[in-house]
Amino acid sequence: MSWNVELSSKVYKSLEKMPNRTKDSFQALLDEMRLAGPVRGNWPNYGKLSKDCHHCHLQKRGKPVYVAVWKVIDKKIKIIEVNYVGTHEGANYDLLR
Repeated sequence: MSWNVELSSKVYKSLEKMPNRTKDSFQALLDEMRLAGPVRGNWPNYGKLSKDCHHCHLQKRGKPVYVAVWKVIDKKIKIIEVNYVGTHEGANYDLLR
């Protein structure tokens, strides 16, 4: 069974401003999460922020660095919510946990 990945309204707004290359990387991340779940150790600078909150970079290098932050909402019915996509500098990790 695949995972359901939901995006917050804030994420939709952020995507409008992102470069196409970063949007493509984000789409690849979403596709992987739908198939394999929230733990994405194969992505650059992937890490757990808390028990159910994760983040990674959307590209290996470049400035600004874009990141994605997501949280497992329900492990039984497999729901992930992406709370933030944008520059590393703009991420407030404390609010996203």
